Amino acid sequence: MRVVSLVPSLTEAVAVTLPGALVGATDWCAHPAGLDVTRIGGTKNPDVDRIVALAPDLVIANEEENREPDLAALRAAGLEVLVTEVRDVPQAFRELARVLSACGAQDRPGWLVDAAEAWAALPAFEERRTAVVPIWRRPWMVLGRDTFAGDVLARLGVDHLYAGHPERYPRVSVDALRAAAPDLVVLPDEPYRFTADDGPEAFPGLPCALVSGRHLTWYGPSLAEAPKALGEALRAARR
Repeated sequence: MRVVSLVPSLTEAVAVTLPGALVGATDWCAHPAGLDVTRIGGTKNPDVDRIVALAPDLVIANEEENREPDLAALRAAGLEVLVTEVRDVPQAFRELARVLSACGAQDRPGWLVDAAEAWAALPAFEERRTAVVPIWRRPWMVLGRDTFAGDVLARLGVDHLYAGHPERYPRVSVDALRAAAPDLVVLPDEPYRFTADDGPEAFPGLPCALVSGRHLTWYGPSLAEAPKALGEALRAARR
């Protein structure tokens, strides 16, 4: 089986589970470290000709991260394209199982079993907190409706205030974000790299949780450690 992945999360999942199956991945596929495959451009601008030249048996993609015109071009070239949709944690597990099976896995890998157990073991959060979750600045953009990251946070006791917004990633002014009066601000390090010196200063007086974007937004092996890592970062923001 020869696989090209257009999604960093899926790249890591396939590489860890089926070593040698991947022959191509995007420039943004940074995990696992040292992955030695042909790079085929970005998630939004893959080099279709280079992908075709790799003669993959399967291209794996995601409806949010990849553009339909690129996927249509790959199909027109005769390639099989599997497109995932991930809007919540249960769907992530279903789609990961589907992808790995399509790539040749015979059984559920240990990391996927561990991840499912970690998420199933979460306690009920009687005391819930509200948050705004910027994912970009200049302009400011936040998590809106129907997002995987929003579901991750909800399962960890944090309800983001734009979950009912008509858009999935709305632009909202920083003044409006402050006026929403959240209990905390969740600042991931991707896609925008928020840091202690870039982000919290825009929200004076509000607790800010600096979190790993990989744990918040990726669906792959990182799911196993995400509840613990994110939980610790969210609790630290109380202080």
